[in-house]
Amino acid sequence: MVPSPLALLLVLGAAATVLAEPLRFVDCGSVDGSIQEVNVSPCPTQPCLLHKGTSYSINVTFASKIESQGSKARVYGEMLHVDIPFPIPEPDGCKSGIQCPIQKGHSYSYLNKLPVKSEYPSIKLIVKWELVDDQDQMLFCWKIPVQITS
Repeated sequence: MVPSPLALLLVLGAAATVLAEPLRFVDCGSVDGSIQEVNVSPCPTQPCLLHKGTSYSINVTFASKIESQGSKARVYGEMLHVDIPFPIPEPDGCKSGIQCPIQKGHSYSYLNKLPVKSEYPSIKLIVKWELVDDQDQMLFCWKIPVQITS
């Protein structure tokens, strides 16, 4: 049986949606880990256009250089070199795809959501995302430019 062109198009479209392109990011101080890849979905181009009222999927693949019982995420909107805390639904890294305790030399996929609230202003800024270990040291820190839009 030969699949129809429409079926092939749907399968290819679904595959393209799942296979997000890795983002260009700035490492802002990963000490206890090394970032292998950062994905924000959907974000087909940079700077990422973040639409108000939408939630974005975050996936960071990193390797740990240390052992840690836990981890905690801190997210900021950076404007004019000032970090403004940006609340996320689940700051606990052990509830965000990371199997704890974290082991030295292992790779992990950190998964979370970035909700963009309707009341946020339409503005260009830098998203700064940190994950710290149980000693408050950086497992990873990355930055990407974004634009919040209606």
